[in-house]
Amino acid sequence: MDYQANYSIWDGVYYHPHLFGVIMLTAALLGFSTSYLSGIAGFPTLPYMLPYLGNLKKQKGGKKRIRVYMDGCFDLMHYGHANALRQAKALGDELVVGIVSDEEIIKNKGPPVLSMEERLVLVSGLKWVDEVIANAPYAITEDFMNSLFSEHKIDYIIHGDDPCLLPDGSDAYALAKKVGRYKQIKRTEGVSSTDIVGRILASMEDKQENGECNGMSMSQESHLKSKHASNFLPTSRKIMQFSNGKGPGPNARVVYIDGGFDLFHAGHVEILKSARQLGDFLLVGLYTDQTISQQRGTHFPLMHLHERSLSVLACRYVDEVIIGAPLEISKDMVLHFSFCHLVYVTKVPSYTLLQVMEDPYKVPKSMGIFRTLESPKNITTTSVAQRIKANHEIYQKRNAKKEASEKKYYEERKYISGD
Repeated sequence: MDYQANYSIWDGVYYHPHLFGVIMLTAALLGFSTSYLSGIAGFPTLPYMLPYLGNLKKQKGGKKRIRVYMDGCFDLMHYGHANALRQAKALGDELVVGIVSDEEIIKNKGPPVLSMEERLVLVSGLKWVDEVIANAPYAITEDFMNSLFSEHKIDYIIHGDDPCLLPDGSDAYALAKKVGRYKQIKRTEGVSSTDIVGRILASMEDKQENGECNGMSMSQESHLKSKHASNFLPTSRKIMQFSNGKGPGPNARVVYIDGGFDLFHAGHVEILKSARQLGDFLLVGLYTDQTISQQRGTHFPLMHLHERSLSVLACRYVDEVIIGAPLEISKDMVLHFSFCHLVYVTKVPSYTLLQVMEDPYKVPKSMGIFRTLESPKNITTTSVAQRIKANHEIYQKRNAKKEASEKKYYEERKYISGD
């Protein structure tokens, strides 16, 4: 990667400080300015170079740990956000994430769907995130950039290959690019917060036009034809990138929890955290799209099975998922996975499978491994959707503008190495 090539200069500074001092002294005697030095070998100007030199620290093996920073609104967290942070972490050793404040989002994009507290829970719950900075600015100002370099010891600022423009049309990352401390990753295509808002608004329109009593076929057909239908193309490699790639140890206490986990939110993170604390290995069963549609209506799920799988796998408390889990837990399933606890979450779904079939948890109950957990938060997939529906006019206007910019991005995008 090119960032490693750039660091050969700084490694020389660290390991041969006297030689570097001689070079700088000679340059000063010859009348060279720091502005001239900034034009060669990728050197930033002196104000940005000095705090950077002070941040040089060694790992046990003698190499400096690279700290990278990525910011965002992270409203309606989805696997695209998670994949961006996964890519950002791959460019360094420690990932610091800035979460833009509610006020800044309102000023630059319109009202967020999720509160700062909810977004903090979501971002902090991702397995690739090491530190979080709350209430970060939307634009990288000079003062904030200096604080990133000096206080947070940041080496590079990361963003996707899609443009991030301020209301005046200027680049939000212009300063970071100017001082040579900017890195770019590939945007995850096929999903965005704008797209998800569109799905929710489309599901509301679908209900109004078709009604709940017209049956599955007509509504399902309408849903599939929607311009907001998912364009995500799942691959085994992407699942492997999100997976821990490890099974439970021979004596591990395996905890199992199942559900839809649609529109992954802070309530999901908190309940998964609680479930993980009951054992050593957390296995999550994800219901099929058909199962969720049968229980909640054909406009659900908002995220299809593979999208939901990646969102759950990205959570730091999850070790493995079953993609398309059965409703009924059999004795063979319990013995195969060696469950120590099977968890049923109360007060999270707005529906229950127990209403339509014989108790699917009958076996684990008879074996004495059934546990119930109450969600510590009142947020649900339905409540998040209702926030958007309650302010649908605002979000429709915002989406119209955002959809235009996203269309332009797809038309003008160029290949960026990374995935």
